[in-house]
Amino acid sequence: MDKELIIRSSSDFVDFALLKDGKLIELHKDEEDNNFAVGDVFIAKIRKAVPGLNAAFVNVGYEKDAFLHYHDLGPKLPSLLKFVKRVSTGKHTDFLLKNFQFEKDIDKDGSIADALKSNQSLLVQIVKEPISTKGPRLSSELSIAGRYIVLVPFSDRISISQKIESKEEKDRLKRLVKSITPKGFGVIVRTVAEGKKVAELDTDLQNLLGRWTAMCRKLHKAPHPSKVLGEMNKASSILRDIFNDSFSSIVVDDEELYMQIKDYVHQIAPKKESIVKHYQNGVPIFEKYGIERQIKTSFGRTVSMAKGAYIVIEHTEALHVIDVNSGNRSNKEKNQEDTALEVNLISATEIARQLRLRDMGGIIVVDFIDMSKAENRKKLYNHLRDEMKDDKAKHKILPPSKFGLIQITRQRVRPERNIETKEENPDGSGDEIEAPIKVVQRIQQDMERIFKKDYKKVTLNTHPFIAAFLTKGFPSIRSKWFLEHKKWVKVLPRDAYTYLEYHFFDKNGDKID
Repeated sequence: MDKELIIRSSSDFVDFALLKDGKLIELHKDEEDNNFAVGDVFIAKIRKAVPGLNAAFVNVGYEKDAFLHYHDLGPKLPSLLKFVKRVSTGKHTDFLLKNFQFEKDIDKDGSIADALKSNQSLLVQIVKEPISTKGPRLSSELSIAGRYIVLVPFSDRISISQKIESKEEKDRLKRLVKSITPKGFGVIVRTVAEGKKVAELDTDLQNLLGRWTAMCRKLHKAPHPSKVLGEMNKASSILRDIFNDSFSSIVVDDEELYMQIKDYVHQIAPKKESIVKHYQNGVPIFEKYGIERQIKTSFGRTVSMAKGAYIVIEHTEALHVIDVNSGNRSNKEKNQEDTALEVNLISATEIARQLRLRDMGGIIVVDFIDMSKAENRKKLYNHLRDEMKDDKAKHKILPPSKFGLIQITRQRVRPERNIETKEENPDGSGDEIEAPIKVVQRIQQDMERIFKKDYKKVTLNTHPFIAAFLTKGFPSIRSKWFLEHKKWVKVLPRDAYTYLEYHFFDKNGDKID
């Protein structure tokens, strides 16, 4: 399994495309004006506490007040409030907490009115970006993420990632981290720390303590509200969270960004520095790696898959609904149950990809094709779980219901990625049509089904634009069909056809359905 990170830079934003074996699985955009990213820390003022919601509204500078629930305050809230007040007034200059007198923890089932008061200063962290009509969601239980560990101020807990399975390795990491963690700080050990030496963990810890100290220095003169600690740039944060030995290349089209990423990879994985490459070809980088084509075919309402199957993705305010369809495929060698299982397994793989690609969150309901056998339903459930195990977002999958529905909850911390794939109709009518590349994809899928039925001669009638796209250039798409299937397709342009219209005909001139 090869992973590639392709990075496209422009003056206003940077796009990051993560490919697995050449297939697009994640797409991120780093925009200059995103001032409320997950992980950012603000010094803010409590606007008001609302006992009915057991939450407070906080002014962080966004057009809508941010939301801070009592359960997101953290048990050490009194200590944090005391620390912020003393540092802001210049009475406390030792930011490492070893000589700081901690206060009593708050009651886990207490009331927001007892914990916070209006106009209090508080350090808060963005845990969910503004989505739709809602402001950011906050936590006052701060954490600063590094490559191997996450630093948690005002804590004394050492936690190890549940994905590290070996008890011996968990004990080793806990022992090492405990020996280097200063008083007043807790640590969460990340999965990538498995097998690492104490020197690497300590370097990461010192970097995080340096970021904490730099943030605290700002508090004395910081206006309210203001950002006092920003997440590292998107390139570094993506590499920090997903980079591992399975990466085969990181390709960047901007020289300055290339140097930054090369330096960062040298810090976290010196042996992998050579996989970072500066792209200088005249062809746009997303075109070269087939990413534009995949974006066009992956972000519409309907997503086509192998063997004629497709899924339809519908969005509502409350949830997402995904409908699985077998399409017009026919397979005489298999019974209905086997066909349903095959289509469902293909769909589960694509759905896991779509959730990551679009960063869909909340409640997702998937209507798979009904299967009567319990073992097939279990096979589908297990397959979906396996496909989603690499998904970094917290998620939970429920077993299929008696109606064949599978419900998924997936953590949503950012707005869903939504790309418009329709284009203006070139006939000047002002209507919108599907992207031409999706038409070509459908033509190819239909053609492959026709070839399986062993037609001797096949003619494709289509709009002149599409006909030219299929036949011009070397090697043309039609030539590639011939090399793959050993059958020649005659392509006839038809002026009377609408832009997206096409039909196949056999040797007798009869239309093939």
